[in-house]
Amino acid sequence: MEHVFDNTTKAGTAAGTMLTILVNISSEDLLKTAVLAAVGAAVSFVVTLVLKAVVRYFHK
Repeated sequence: MEHVFDNTTKAGTAAGTMLTILVNISSEDLLKTAVLAAVGAAVSFVVTLVLKAVVRYFHK
């Protein structure tokens, strides 16, 4: 027996999963995630600048 999933089944499953996740996430978790993402982005940016400077220094 072959199972066929149409787009409405996929959309319903995705929406149900997202709603379940949203209900179970607290505002503290969202704030912590946002802060960690900002710190990660800042560190990534600084490391990129430092590496560019190092590459320029050694290519002289």
